[in-house]
Amino acid sequence: MNKVAKILIQAMTLTIAAAGVAMATPSTQIWIPSTDVQGYGTFHLGIDNYFRASGVAKSPPSATATRDANVMDIGPVAGILPFEKVQAEVGFDYLVNANDPNDNHPWSGNFKIGTPEDSIFKFSPAFAVGMYNIGPSQSTSNAPLVTSGQNIVYGLLARTLPVVGRLSAGYYRGSERALINTSGHAANDGALLSWDRTMTEISDKLWMAVDYQSGNNVDGAVNFGASWKFAKNISVIFGYDVYTKKSLAGNNTFTTQLDIDFP
Repeated sequence: MNKVAKILIQAMTLTIAAAGVAMATPSTQIWIPSTDVQGYGTFHLGIDNYFRASGVAKSPPSATATRDANVMDIGPVAGILPFEKVQAEVGFDYLVNANDPNDNHPWSGNFKIGTPEDSIFKFSPAFAVGMYNIGPSQSTSNAPLVTSGQNIVYGLLARTLPVVGRLSAGYYRGSERALINTSGHAANDGALLSWDRTMTEISDKLWMAVDYQSGNNVDGAVNFGASWKFAKNISVIFGYDVYTKKSLAGNNTFTTQLDIDFP
């Protein structure tokens, strides 16, 4: 077993031990996880809001229209490994959307371990594996955007290309009970894809991204967004989320995501 493999195994063991029953959303692009990992000793606080872009018209037209629940998510993530080439993070989230059963189980969580680009060999891609939305599994059949209990395991590779930006690709698999299709059957895996880039031609403070999560389940979505760094440790993402299965996830949402790093 080579040195890198030994470090990865040791780091994973430490991560799982530190996570325990911790619950969280990992460092992300807009919707999907990224290969970014919080550095050792850093603490990240994310405050995410998802506002419905439209309501649902009732029939007849004179009836009162309804709107799917908005979603609020607050979650810290902390870096826990003091290594340059192998990093890890853990944290917890509190997510509510004013719908059962999700609000009866608002806590969900994650851990992630990864290596940055060029860390294994020259031109090696960034690599990350982890798990998020950890919790007791529950059905999504009667509430949109249920997240706790999805127990999603994922792996990602990413590489930054000149001019183009960073391209990421990966795979996820989650709970057969929580991730279902409109017929109630398991639809619990799929692809993770993204592009992101700091738009230095305009400003070093401007970042843009597009990401995609496949799957005939509540998480299937295409997402577009841009971020502005208001200070060294504070940025805000403004985005739009197009859900591929609206009967499960509800109507599309506008998202604002406030990110604060300490220190």
